[in-house]
Amino acid sequence: MPDRLIFIGDVHGMSDQLKDLLDRLTPSTEDELIFVGDLVDKGPDPIGTVRIVSQLIHHSDTETTLLRGNHEDKHLRYRLRLQDSPKVARKMGESSPELVAFMSDATDEDWDTLLKARHFWRNHDRNLLAVHGGIPGDMWSFPHDWNEVEKLERHDQRSVEKIYRTRFVDHHSGAFIASGHQTPDDPFWAERYDGRFGDVIFGHEPFFDGPREFPHATGIDTAAVYGGQLTALIIHADDRREYVSVDCPAYRKPGA
Repeated sequence: MPDRLIFIGDVHGMSDQLKDLLDRLTPSTEDELIFVGDLVDKGPDPIGTVRIVSQLIHHSDTETTLLRGNHEDKHLRYRLRLQDSPKVARKMGESSPELVAFMSDATDEDWDTLLKARHFWRNHDRNLLAVHGGIPGDMWSFPHDWNEVEKLERHDQRSVEKIYRTRFVDHHSGAFIASGHQTPDDPFWAERYDGRFGDVIFGHEPFFDGPREFPHATGIDTAAVYGGQLTALIIHADDRREYVSVDCPAYRKPGA
């Protein structure tokens, strides 16, 4: 069992602050690092951020996992569209210039890091689950591990992929609602989540007043790119929890 499970929230290209946070955390061979996704976009140095994490994954003695966030997914879809649908790719690049910029700078190892990002991290012994976004309320089964996801049919994989996009859920059925389509009655997913798959650590939704604790979930995206903090949640071997955060300069306005 690792001495510490260390979960790091959405970095969004804030590479200097990630370096500062890692200096404070000093991860060792006895720890396990889990990045909850969205390393890229919005901030000043997405490539540098990916390379810091790539170094940890490929060249350090600390076991490190990157989860796929919706922004990693967008870059991977753009790369695929460049190959099979250039017109679609051109439109994507026009609406999201960061896709073009990343593509021009990324190396094979950078892409390998994004391609190997997982949909989730799970520890059954500790009853813990980490995802980027959230758990739709109408999701009643969950893959046991990553290998199980790879064996699913494409339709079923798409159902699992909702976990890195989920924010709000339908107030009647609990079903996933695409961002911007929720009504005032539709709750944030973690307000309704009943713990059926374990205690969830997640990112995706920026909380400007620090980590947000729900009965069965903890949000650790603390708005780094918007002038908040970059936060790590540490779960010790005795289940004691603590937060370590570094302050960040505002690089983007909320909603931008």
